Amino acid sequence: MAKNQGLRPDLASLAGVLLALGGILGGLLLEGGKISDIAQYTAALIVLGGTTGATMLNSPLPTFCSAFRRLATVFLEKQQPVEDGIDQIIQFATKARRAGIVSLEADVENIQDPFLKKALALAVDGADLQEIRSMMELEIQQLELRAESEAKVFEQAGGYAPTIGIIGAVLGLIQVMKNLANIDEVGHGIAVAFVATVYGVGVANLFFLPAAGKIKARAAEEVRFKEMMLEGVAAIVEGLNPKLIRNKLEAYAPKSVPRGQRRKGAARHAA
Repeated sequence: MAKNQGLRPDLASLAGVLLALGGILGGLLLEGGKISDIAQYTAALIVLGGTTGATMLNSPLPTFCSAFRRLATVFLEKQQPVEDGIDQIIQFATKARRAGIVSLEADVENIQDPFLKKALALAVDGADLQEIRSMMELEIQQLELRAESEAKVFEQAGGYAPTIGIIGAVLGLIQVMKNLANIDEVGHGIAVAFVATVYGVGVANLFFLPAAGKIKARAAEEVRFKEMMLEGVAAIVEGLNPKLIRNKLEAYAPKSVPRGQRRKGAARHAA
């Protein structure tokens, strides 16, 4: 059976955040600035509070909540090796070819992936191949739609944040106008006022918009994996030779993994 799908840190996301913040803050320090120059909690409150409120107003509450729950996928990636999935399907195909597809009934209960379990259960129960495809493709379509709507929440936040930052800057300038008699206070006040703009543009381009992109990328990976499993189950139903099934499914394997290495992995798995 395929290995249990766990979660592991996404090094690209973590390194990306550190690199972006390091580059910006490093540039600030090299220019003679200080971290305290942009550490303004009032600006952060205006930008984050205003952006969150505007996004909630624009999105249905269930979608808004599920979008923030999906944030975990930005920094954690699911381990679902395509090679292991292919090996598992080949095992089922080999057994079905020798003893009939009904012989897989006991194996279905041990499948950990809900999508593969449902598809193979339908096949074992004698469902028509066209019906299996229709039902499972509907699940894939709904997965794509959910991911798109959740990513759109962060895209909207990325659109609102810079504008809310400008509002924060204007509010700061209003306070500056009250102290025009003290030129020293005016200069300091203007600097503080524009911190809100920095926060708005920064949080939009360093977090909200990249998070939306990563959510879409994760969904695309999951869709490809499910499409591979569906093609595998369809091939089993059609009674194709396991070798032909493997050649077909290897198209879904990462191109960075040499074909010979995938073969060795399959041999180890079979052993």
